[in-house]
Amino acid sequence: MAKVKIHPDNLRLGMYVKLPSGWMKHPFLFSSFKLTNQEQVRVIRALKLPYVLIDTSKSDAQPEEEVQLAPQEMVEAETDHLLEQMEREKSQRIEQLKQFRRSLQKTEKNFQRSLAQVRALMTKVGSRPLQAVEEAQQLISDMAEIILGEENVALHLMNPDKQGDDLYFHSLNVAVLAMMLARQAGLNREQGQKLGLAALFHDVGKLKIPSQVMRKTTPLTKPEQNLLKMHCQYGVDLLSHSEAFPGDILPVILQHHEFMDGSGYPRGLSGAAIDPLAQILMLVNEYDNQCYPRDPANAKIPYQALSHLFKSMKAKLPDRETKLLVKLLGVYPPGTVVMLSDNRVGMVISVNTADLLNPSLLLYDDSVPSTEAPMVTLKDYGANIQKVLKPSQLPEPIAIYLNPRSRISYFVDKT
Repeated sequence: MAKVKIHPDNLRLGMYVKLPSGWMKHPFLFSSFKLTNQEQVRVIRALKLPYVLIDTSKSDAQPEEEVQLAPQEMVEAETDHLLEQMEREKSQRIEQLKQFRRSLQKTEKNFQRSLAQVRALMTKVGSRPLQAVEEAQQLISDMAEIILGEENVALHLMNPDKQGDDLYFHSLNVAVLAMMLARQAGLNREQGQKLGLAALFHDVGKLKIPSQVMRKTTPLTKPEQNLLKMHCQYGVDLLSHSEAFPGDILPVILQHHEFMDGSGYPRGLSGAAIDPLAQILMLVNEYDNQCYPRDPANAKIPYQALSHLFKSMKAKLPDRETKLLVKLLGVYPPGTVVMLSDNRVGMVISVNTADLLNPSLLLYDDSVPSTEAPMVTLKDYGANIQKVLKPSQLPEPIAIYLNPRSRISYFVDKT
């Protein structure tokens, strides 16, 4: 990467500039960008900087050896007016970012609170099943107020703590996605809450599977595979002890590993023989398992997981619901790291169900502290997504800055 210093009067369109002043000392949203119009050039010259840096590797126009002073292109009053306007717009943008961050923090707190509730109720299933079911029904009811309500919903990428068993993360994640998909599929409030309750408890039977089997990352032996498959029936047996648990949800839990082509378990059911709610549950369960399998080495990024479901598991999964899941998460689900058309790297952090082609991105900018990293919507930023990047492909500074999640967890908020 070759950077050279030039005088602002020698700027030309197509150059990729890096301003040497602090982020708050200029009116641009970023400190480095490609010059695409004369207004940008004029404003930089009005800043009276002694020099600007040009990244020749990203520039379409290269600096000339001799500085040729440009004629005065704007009167001072016009320049001052433009600077004031840009500074005002930047201040408004910063305030919008602050509000967005506050909203994310609130959603993060609600997520952590719900995760703690899932941990607590899972520990009560065996000893106090009635209390566990009542608490789970209240949690699902609270989540349904947002997910199954009439307003638009935004799906956010969360940053789960690293303590505790993955069972809790997985159960909450699947419940959120299942209820979101129920909304997309046009299910009513009662059906959506039943599905949410089934999703929350779908893997509770794994509490009866030995930990050495659950934590094993190498291939399971045949007896171990058969034992693990018993978790579907174990879950039904465990929940049957509570009279408060709705009996019509038990088949949904039992069937969450069945497949449409009959290749699933425990009973090898196929097609219409599988409960419609179980078909949704099997789909979102498979998606989350693709993102976070037993062996982390086999984990797929969200973009890959969706593509795998749609292309490689087409016969196994319900067609309509699979298409709705793609529509729900967007082509680039939260957690996807992307390179934009201006070569910036960013991470998708939110998708709005009412505007799926316009996700919110966290962008890498080494001139801005990571705690104040730019957050933009794709439409407002004015760039396109060029390709998806694996977190392992990122240079260390970008990986530290964006902090791609090793565990993809989602939660929701109203927009």
